[in-house]
Amino acid sequence: MTAAQTFGWLILAFPLLGTLVIAFGWRALPGRSAGWIGTGAIALAFLSAVGALVSIQGLGEEERAVTASAFAYAETAGFSVDFGILVDPLSVFMCLVVAGVSSLIHLYSVSYLSSDEGYARYFAYLNFFVLSMLLLVLAGNLVLLIVGWAFVGAASYLLISFWYRRQTAVYAGIKAFVINVIGDVGLVVAAFLLFNETGALDYAGVFEGAREGFSTNDGTLVAACLLLLVGAFAKSAQLPLHTWLPDAMEGPTPVSALIHAATMVTAGVYLIARTHPLFELAPAAADVAAIIGLATVIFAATVALVVTDLKRIIAYSTISQIGYMILGVSIFAYGAGLFHLMTHAFFKALLFMGAGSVIGAMGGVQSIDRMGGFRKAMPFTFITFTIGALALAGFPLMSGFFSKDEIVAFTFNRGGLYVLMGIGAYLAALLTAFYAFRMVFRVFWGEPVPEARELEQGHLAHHDPANPMTGEAEDSDVGFPGPEHHIAEREAPMRAAMGALAVLSVLGGLVAIPGVTDTLEHFLEPTFAESAGFHEHPSTGAEVLGLVVGGLIAIAGIAGAWAVYLRRPGVSLELRDRFRAVHGFLERKWWFDELYDAVFVRPAATAGRIGNSVIESALVQGVIVGGATGVVRAGTSFARAIQSGYVRAYALLLFMGLFALALYFLIVSS
Repeated sequence: MTAAQTFGWLILAFPLLGTLVIAFGWRALPGRSAGWIGTGAIALAFLSAVGALVSIQGLGEEERAVTASAFAYAETAGFSVDFGILVDPLSVFMCLVVAGVSSLIHLYSVSYLSSDEGYARYFAYLNFFVLSMLLLVLAGNLVLLIVGWAFVGAASYLLISFWYRRQTAVYAGIKAFVINVIGDVGLVVAAFLLFNETGALDYAGVFEGAREGFSTNDGTLVAACLLLLVGAFAKSAQLPLHTWLPDAMEGPTPVSALIHAATMVTAGVYLIARTHPLFELAPAAADVAAIIGLATVIFAATVALVVTDLKRIIAYSTISQIGYMILGVSIFAYGAGLFHLMTHAFFKALLFMGAGSVIGAMGGVQSIDRMGGFRKAMPFTFITFTIGALALAGFPLMSGFFSKDEIVAFTFNRGGLYVLMGIGAYLAALLTAFYAFRMVFRVFWGEPVPEARELEQGHLAHHDPANPMTGEAEDSDVGFPGPEHHIAEREAPMRAAMGALAVLSVLGGLVAIPGVTDTLEHFLEPTFAESAGFHEHPSTGAEVLGLVVGGLIAIAGIAGAWAVYLRRPGVSLELRDRFRAVHGFLERKWWFDELYDAVFVRPAATAGRIGNSVIESALVQGVIVGGATGVVRAGTSFARAIQSGYVRAYALLLFMGLFALALYFLIVSS
């Protein structure tokens, strides 16, 4: 076994071991040991990914796709699928991002969840979640990809509804699971179509079969790619399958960070990049993905302008940013799309961690309408959160500045109608900068709220436990949030995780500065060597011009937020009153939830009620079961009535029977 193969298996082995140790040994684990075991397992997986990186870098460019098989997963006449992994630049890149960011989120969770009664259960789920994501990106064939894909959906359900005695969390978990299953079905049917046409399920076999068997935009191939997109859009919360992600904020805040920053919601981006030979043969499907991606960018950015729940603002930001990534990989700018996936993981995890710290200081309150003035009370959280917001806004020289604008530059480079898409991407960037600093100004600036004043005096606010969405009273027993709140200013593990991510949010963009560095693109080149789109670059001058325009847009958006929320604090209410209809439309999230409720949920509920009241009660119980019971009951009553015990009565019945038989034969004979 080569070094790359060994490290590939170790990447999976450590999270699996961590899951098993915590799940089966939690009763014997004292204090925070479950947290440290879980964190250590993911950190070892990250080190294994570094080992895999070094190993494949030591190989020639054409040899940097190493496969390994543990056993035959399914085998029958003429058909075999291995439990096999693929270690290549793309999978190693994803493993580094997933395991690296996940290990920091685990470290943050060691303190953040320390008072929760479900502490060990939480880390068992968290390790399983990371294992599922790593299995997804290391899978060497479509079958194992689907297994990892489904595991990710199951793990997200367990973590979103982690506080299982909170009804809103349970509903959110079910919603996420159902929408993800819709995506799973699309992915499975796509795999069947591809297998039927190519006779293969491993990536190399499928791609080779597709090149030989399909012409450009072949109907079957386009259908298979569109089905792949169903899976991608469901997992990556793109229109119209996005509604589960904002509700997923019911889980603990580090879970939100893990879902948004690691592979869970970026799995769709990875899927398109991994199957890029298919999409390049079916550009019609790729165009559909690009249009949906851009539409999602704009939609989510507009909603984030008015949402008041801090975690949900960040959630809509994620939906929007993934739209950029989908746009990038769909126009075959794989390096740009994956570059933004990486930088987004850094600053989005940082923003969620900062939000968790503020929510802890607020005693569990999540509405920015109740927040303000935390700048002096929480200087560390303020600085790191602002760094994350700057990166999200695409402020010059921050990581998001380079990665987002590279996607836009590639979009303009395609020409034609893509120029309009580039303009739309810039419009969304302006909105992004505005809502990013809406969070900063509303939470950290302005008049301090009572909780901020208490914290400045050294006291951490505590409120009676309550559901932040409904206000319902809760307790802090198992299945509810723990009784204590934790903030970054007082917990070393939380500070360490946020500090590391803040540094990465600043420096992460250095790997791809136009005309200076192309480290990431060069590293990924062996995976995309045969792609024509991968080698179509805008000129360095066009990229630099794009950065200048993007930087000015970011500054304009931040200035707009400053004018609205700091210079003239009342103007936001004036705008809301003047454009109440627009505000209401955005506040209702473009009515998607209401539309789905009217089209799917209510008809299904009505059908269920009809089935229960008419079919079950009237037909089944009344006619079938009840009717048969009535016949038996009547027969029994009649038999009981004729059992009188009088001989004369029995003789009369015998005579009547003989008379009936004689009459019957007379009629028949005539």
